[in-house]
Amino acid sequence: MADYNEKLHNNANPSTYENAHYLRQLKTEAEEKLWQSIRNRKVMNLKFRRQHPFGNYVLDFYCHEIKLCLEADGGIHNKKDIKICDTERTEVLSESGINVLRFTNKAIIETIEEVVSRIEEFVRNR
Repeated sequence: MADYNEKLHNNANPSTYENAHYLRQLKTEAEEKLWQSIRNRKVMNLKFRRQHPFGNYVLDFYCHEIKLCLEADGGIHNKKDIKICDTERTEVLSESGINVLRFTNKAIIETIEEVVSRIEEFVRNR
């Protein structure tokens, strides 16, 4: 079981778990809308976890079965320094075999069907 937990959480430290718990309480409108669209295996029978601790990061949504991370990005992600952090984070996750799909909050709120279609298309083509 320990080996499974290490792979599932990449040895996340206790503060990452605490941060994930805190973030679950503060979900954005976009996160809630995406969650309602993917939870309970609604997308291609895949199980997604919300605010999932992984190493030093908290992944907005994560499917361990296919190592897919979904990120809901608000306006702050347009800032140069945040974009650099996002790129570095994606590279670290990629080194662990995790693919990252990013969606803007606006896209999630206004076109959730298209967002879900993009997720399904990615899964089919992986």
